Formats: sequence, structure tokens, C-alpha cells
Amino acid sequence: MSVEKIDTLVVGAGQAGVAMSEHLGKMGIPHIVLERKRIAERWRSERWDSLVANGPAWHDRFPNLKFDDVSPEAFPPKERMAQYFEDYAKMIAAPVRTGVEVRHVRHNDNRSGFTVTTSEGVIEAMHVVAATGPFQVPSFPKIVPEDSGIEQIHSSAYKNPAQLPDGAVLVVGGGSSGSQIAEELRKAGRTVYLSVGEHYRPPRSYRQRDYVWWLGVLGMWDEVNTKPKKKHVAFAVSGFDGGKTMDFRRLAHTGITLLGVTKAYDNGVIEFENDLQRNIAQGDEDYFEVLREADAYIERNGVDLPAEPEAWKIPEDPECLTNPILSLDLAKAGIKTIIWATGFRFDFSWLDVNAFDANGAPLHKRGISSETGIYFLGLPDLTNRSSSFIWGGWHDAKYIADHIAVHRNYLAYEKE
Repeated sequence: MSVEKIDTLVVGAGQAGVAMSEHLGKMGIPHIVLERKRIAERWRSERWDSLVANGPAWHDRFPNLKFDDVSPEAFPPKERMAQYFEDYAKMIAAPVRTGVEVRHVRHNDNRSGFTVTTSEGVIEAMHVVAATGPFQVPSFPKIVPEDSGIEQIHSSAYKNPAQLPDGAVLVVGGGSSGSQIAEELRKAGRTVYLSVGEHYRPPRSYRQRDYVWWLGVLGMWDEVNTKPKKKHVAFAVSGFDGGKTMDFRRLAHTGITLLGVTKAYDNGVIEFENDLQRNIAQGDEDYFEVLREADAYIERNGVDLPAEPEAWKIPEDPECLTNPILSLDLAKAGIKTIIWATGFRFDFSWLDVNAFDANGAPLHKRGISSETGIYFLGLPDLTNRSSSFIWGGWHDAKYIADHIAVHRNYLAYEKE
């Protein structure tokens, strides 16, 4: 059986894989990109219908291609984002092969490089970039038994309100996904309960500038802080409905019932932590901290941006926040569906290399793994906060491409 040989093999043709291909191509590094489905598949089929980008079009893109049919301040819908990456791949002539699944990667015996087993045959590569991103396997706690009679789906399987059985819905998770889905369901006339844990709730915009702009001018993308970094929590910001600050009190006043963290289930009754008030208060403090830092920046630098006193006003506490519900009988509440908007976990089972800790998490520094020749791209905080965003992933890819080029020079060295 013939074995194809290539210098660098990139696994995944989402935003990370396409960015990686651009930089490798510019450096003249021979490579191929393998994608098991279509380019940007997760944007197409693994998100709900009304999803939009988390940042405005002027920001959530690669440097070398603007949106030609979306207002710079608008939030592109998911299908437009998928088309963007497909167009970009064509523009740079990325060597993408779709419909090819990578099944196993291992280091070669007694020689450098890796053997990659795919659905279309075997490939040998000197470098392998895992550009599969963070959204790999849906993750949610097995709190409610499968035989409970309640329809349970992960947010990645949710498409629109019409797909759900009639009745009320419990959405678990107060990040961007959970809050957007809850609001959409409520607008569709559903009775909605939203379980909210710890979260980071910044303003969508302030004083005529989007939050992503404030992250840039305040140096928050790089997270060079003078105080300890907070542990990772849900990020409650979105471009849904034209882009509005995610305010859980506002959601409650539309009829959504807020709840604390979902903790247990017994005989049709779900129990919740008594932490809702604390979680909302911490989200408020994070929100006001951004406003204070923005005001200080404007004053210090003499920036001419109009004041926005309305941004400092918080709606009145709803009843569900004043008197939190600690248990809920699903049948009495009419809840027929639970949507788990609780994130994802990694699945690098196909990578049979020495690049993981005892818990299966990648061991790396800025995407350069502990196994020489193996790289990770598209992971949260790969370099800093920006790594989770489209433009940040593009710059991370450049750093990794530079490293691959340096490693190639070492491999090519011959003593004169």
C-alpha cells in the first residue's frame, strides 16, 4: 500500500485550520488540511439556527478579508460565517480535503515524524497540527436519568423552538449559548426556566464602542493584569437580536424564571443551589468594573466619547431573584425538555502521542506540545483571551507556523 508523505498535516478545516493553512502557505511549507465533513462544519450543523457571531463583523474576521455584504457593526449569522471561511480557503488556495476523517496518529518507530491513519489511507507527516478546536464532545452532568420521561438535549443539538415537545423548558447554563437559547424560547411563547451559575457579564457595548474594542484599548486581550486572574466561568455576551448586553434581570422581566446551579434530581424534582443572588451580584460587579475602567481610560487619554448614564442603571430585582426557587417539580412546572448548555470537553483519543497530562488535557505552551512535532490550535487561552476569538486564532496560527519553520531548519541542517 502506498503511503503519502507531507511535511505538515493539519487536522480540521474550521477557522483554526484555515488560518493555519494561510500561514504555512505563505512560508512555502508543504501541507494538507483534512476535514471529516465540510469546511467550518460546526458553524453549519452543530449550532442553533439563529446563532450569530459573538463579535461585530469589523472584528470577528481574519485580517485579509472583510465581509462585503454585512454592516461592520452587525453580527454575521452562522451560515454567513461558514461561507466566510469557505471563501477564505478558496482565496488562499488552501489544500483542504473534505470528507476525510483522521482516525489515529502515532510517532514513527525509530525515526522522526508521524504515521496518520485516515478514512482514505495512510499519510506520513513530520508535523501534525490538531486544529479541531474546543467544541468537540458535548458535556453535561448526568443528573437527570434518561428514563425520567424528560426530553434532554445538549445545546449543540438544539436548532429552534419548533423541534422541542410542547411544554415548558429548563435551560441549564447561563453563558452565551444558554442565555440566547432561553431568550429565543421565551420570544417563541414558551415558559422558560434558566439555571444560572457563575458567569462573566460584560457590557455588549459602552459609550458607542463594542466590548471587543474596549478589550483592545484596555489591554484586556493580553490579560497582563495587576490582580489574580479569575477562574474560567461562563461568558455571558452575545450578538443575539442585534447585540444587547446580557442582563439576567431583563430576561426575568420578560417572563424567564431564573434559578441557581442545578445540583440534584430525585423522583421528578430538581434541586438548585442557593447561589443565584451571589452569581448575579458577581456578574454585576464584573459589568461595573468594565464601565469604571472604560471611564478611566477615556478621562486619562482625552477620548471624545459621549457619556452613557443609562448603562449604570440596573433593573429592579424580579421575584425569582428576591426569593430564589430551590426545588422544582418538573411535572407541576410543565417542563417537558431540558437543554444542557454546559459546554464541551476535549476528545483527542485519535492522538496517540506524549502530549497529554493524566487527565487527558493537552500539555503545551502557546500550542507547542510536549511531543515535538505535535501542535494544538484553536483552544481557549492557548495564548491569551484572544485565542477564543477568530482574529486571535489567526495570530496563534502564525506563531505555530513560525515554530514549524524553525523546526524544519533544524531537521534540514547538515554540518559542513
